[in-house]
Amino acid sequence: MLARHSFLRLASRTFATLRSDTRDEQVVIVGAGIAGLSTAVALHRLGVRSLVLEQGDSLRTGGTSVTLFKNGWKVLDVIGVGEELRSQHLEIQGIAIKTDNGREIRSFTFKDEDQSQEVRAVERKILLETLAKQLPQDSICFSSKLGRIEKDKDGGILLELDNGTRISSKLVIGCDGIHSAVAKWMGFSEPKYAGYCAFRGLGDYPDGQPFGPRVNYIYGRGIRAAYVPVSTTKVYWFVCFNSPPPGPKITDPLELKKQSKDLIKTWDCELQSIVDATPDDTIILTPLSDRWLWPGFSPSASSGGAVVVGDAWHPMTPNLGQGACCALEDAVVLVKKLAPVLDAGPMAIEDALRSYQNERFPRLYPMTIRSYLVGAILQMDNSMVCSLRDNVLIPKLVRLGSMLEHTNFEFEPLPQTNV
Repeated sequence: MLARHSFLRLASRTFATLRSDTRDEQVVIVGAGIAGLSTAVALHRLGVRSLVLEQGDSLRTGGTSVTLFKNGWKVLDVIGVGEELRSQHLEIQGIAIKTDNGREIRSFTFKDEDQSQEVRAVERKILLETLAKQLPQDSICFSSKLGRIEKDKDGGILLELDNGTRISSKLVIGCDGIHSAVAKWMGFSEPKYAGYCAFRGLGDYPDGQPFGPRVNYIYGRGIRAAYVPVSTTKVYWFVCFNSPPPGPKITDPLELKKQSKDLIKTWDCELQSIVDATPDDTIILTPLSDRWLWPGFSPSASSGGAVVVGDAWHPMTPNLGQGACCALEDAVVLVKKLAPVLDAGPMAIEDALRSYQNERFPRLYPMTIRSYLVGAILQMDNSMVCSLRDNVLIPKLVRLGSMLEHTNFEFEPLPQTNV
């Protein structure tokens, strides 16, 4: 009996110690990418503190660039960083589409189709750093990889990091990307490989890049590419190619550059020189994946005190240029619904999260499928299909206005604050 009482006292002290070592937070955001930082900045502008957990030891600034259309810029303006980013990035005037032998098959000017359209390729590093500096110094906790997540007995969420740190939060916002640990815990499946990969890079021209402000697409058979000026000294490019599921990750930068150039070595275009101007260690190779949100079958975007945003919820192929834009949209819609009810209790929070899903789902579901279908068409390698695409579909049937309807996005503005 004495031994049993001793054990109970020890267990009680151990539990009390664990609870005393648990950090309490109102809002925890998992992931310091575009979705996570834009959500944190939107909350901050409404006077709501959040803790952002990032598994890396610094911001993930190693990527290339993201293309932002008018819907993305509308959100960036609302959260207060639009003008700063505009001053560092060129506005893109239009699109030119060529075949791999250099023949132009179509060109568009954005303003001719929609005077309100705004397109810029934004360097990922600059975007993340601009968002991060809007937050209080202690908002981002680096080297904080999520190890375990579970429901708290008080109705919140209990997180345990790989380093042993425990955090209890009223609300956890999963912004941890395409292989999200939060989404996995909520029952989402792994994204599905789309059948093609992309080399990406950022050409560097210290003395000034020579290209006009337009997106240049080149279409081949089972392979396509593009390049677009980002700033006066940077040019973003990609090469998409059909491939079986890739094997081990290639880490040799020289090999990545060689493989990307080999894919386009017979093409009549300027892309070879842009790849040559790209620092070796900045070229990346990415298998492209998505996950469709089936009505009535996919898990809910929220579970208890957890919710997913951006790629963690709806990873999509990049064929519409809407991955980052949709993450920004998610952030501002979620924050608008959450901010007024964070102190109102779990039921009010759950109602707000459900409202977020109900508003976003009808927009995201068709966009994810549409992006997949556009990619499937553009990646076809059948010679007859490619000829039809290059001689009939693109030159005569495609209309830019209808192709960009998805960039129309309206939302209620955030309340004005003194932050």
